[in-house]
Amino acid sequence: MRPDDLLAALARIVPPARLLTRPSALSAYESDGVTAYRARPRAVVLAETAEEVVATVRACHAAGVPFMARGSGTSLSGGAVPIEDGIVIALSRMNRILSLDPQARIAVVEPGVVNLAVSAAAAPHGLYYAPDPSSQSICTIGGNVAFNSGGAHCFRHGMTANHVLGLKVVLADGTLATLGGPSLEQVGPDLTALFCGSEGLFGVVLEITLRLVQRPAVYRTVLAAYDQLQRAGDAVSRIIDSGLLPGAMEIMDRLAMDAAEAAVHAGYPTDAAAVLIVECEGEEAQVAAEFSRLTTILDASGPTHLHVAATDEERARIWKGRKSAFSAVGRLSPDFIVQDGVVPRTRLGEALVAIEALSRDHGLRVANVFHAGDGNLHPLILYDGRQSGAFARAEALAADILRLCIRLGGSITGEHGVGLEKRAFLGEMYGEADMAAMRRLRDAMDPRGLSNPGKKLAPLGASHPASHGMHPLERAGVISRA
Repeated sequence: MRPDDLLAALARIVPPARLLTRPSALSAYESDGVTAYRARPRAVVLAETAEEVVATVRACHAAGVPFMARGSGTSLSGGAVPIEDGIVIALSRMNRILSLDPQARIAVVEPGVVNLAVSAAAAPHGLYYAPDPSSQSICTIGGNVAFNSGGAHCFRHGMTANHVLGLKVVLADGTLATLGGPSLEQVGPDLTALFCGSEGLFGVVLEITLRLVQRPAVYRTVLAAYDQLQRAGDAVSRIIDSGLLPGAMEIMDRLAMDAAEAAVHAGYPTDAAAVLIVECEGEEAQVAAEFSRLTTILDASGPTHLHVAATDEERARIWKGRKSAFSAVGRLSPDFIVQDGVVPRTRLGEALVAIEALSRDHGLRVANVFHAGDGNLHPLILYDGRQSGAFARAEALAADILRLCIRLGGSITGEHGVGLEKRAFLGEMYGEADMAAMRRLRDAMDPRGLSNPGKKLAPLGASHPASHGMHPLERAGVISRA
C-alpha cells in the first residue's frame, strides 16, 4: 500500500465520524501533558474495538506509516506526543471492564479504562487495584502499562508491572500475541513485564489482566512537620533503616503545601518547611504495632509536631491535598515543569539540599512533592512562559536535576517514562553497550520502527527535539494547566 492510500484504507475500518483528519479536530491531539512538544498527526482513529485497532496497525504497517496509541494524553514526558504525519490510535473509547473475578482476584480490562474505575468496580468485593498515580481519576490503564506507572502506595505494593498478569497485544507488524495470563505463575520469559514501561515501542495493548488485592482492614496516617526539608528526607532514611514497610511515604515542601492549601484546604501546618506523610495499612493488630514503632522513629527525627489523622475524613483530606498538589501549583505560577527523577533513599536529604542550591543558582522557584519511600523526586520548576528565555532556563534547571539524580546513583525517571523529554539523558545513565542492547531489542520487535518512533530511544544521529515553549492555546489564555 502506498502511504497516500492509507486514509482511504482507514475509512474502511472506522466510520467517518471516528476518523479525524480536519486540522481543527487534530489540534487536540498535537501534544500531551508536556505541551512544549507537539506535532500534527495525519489522522486520528477513534477505536472502539480491538479488531479496529488491529486493522489500523496492519494498515499502517502495509503503508509504512508510523503510529502511536493514546489514552487520556496525561503523559508528563512527551510519550504521547504524535509522530509528525503519523496516525494516532485513540483508545479512550475502549473503556470496558470485560470481567472481574473476585475469587481469582483478577480483572480483565480494555486499555482505555480509567485507573480509578478498576478500584470502584472491585470495591463491593473488598478488593482494589493498588497502583495509584496522582492522575488516577483520569489516566488510563493502557497508559499506566506503557509507562509502568507508580503512585503514592507503590512503595509497599509495587509498580504497574507488579500488578499486570497478562496482556493481549498487537505487535507493530499486526501480529497478535498473548503475553502471560491470569495466573501469578508465568511460563517462559516474562514478556509481560518487558511490555510494561516500553512506552509503546513494541506495539499496542488490546486487553490487560490485572491483579486485585485485598483492601486493608485499617489505615493509620500521620503527618510529621519539619522546619527543614532535609530533616523530612532524613526521617525517611530512618524509617527505611528500621525495617518498617509503610503503605506510603510522601513529602511536600512549603511551596507545594501552599498550593494544596489554596486549592483544597487540606489543613497542612502553616509554619512548617516540609511535611512527611506516612501511612500504615493492614490488619488492626499489625498496624497498631507498626504505628507505635513508626511514631517513636518520627519523634526522634526532630519534627516540630506530629499529627495523626483521627477520622477517615481527615485522612482523605490529607491525601486530597497531596494528590492535588501538581495541578494546584498552577496557582503559584503561570507555568511549571514537572520533573521525575530518582535518588537512593539514603541520599534523599542530600538531594533536596542540592536541589535547593540549584534553584537559587538558576533563579527559579522549585516546589517539591514526591514519593519519598521510593526516592522518587517530583520537583516542580516554576517559571513564567511570558518572560523571554524563562522556559529555556527552566529546562536547564530540569536537566541539572536529572544529572544530579544520575550522579547520586539514581535514575532519570521513576514513573513518568523517558518519552521525548528525557531521551537525551538515557545515554548519560547507561553505557554504549547497554544502549546498543536496547536498540537491538527494539529492532527485533519492530524492525521498521513504526510503533511510536522517537520516544525513549532517539533515532541515531537525532538531536534533542525542538521545544515549542508554551502551547499556543496556553499563550492565548484558552487553556491553562492551573
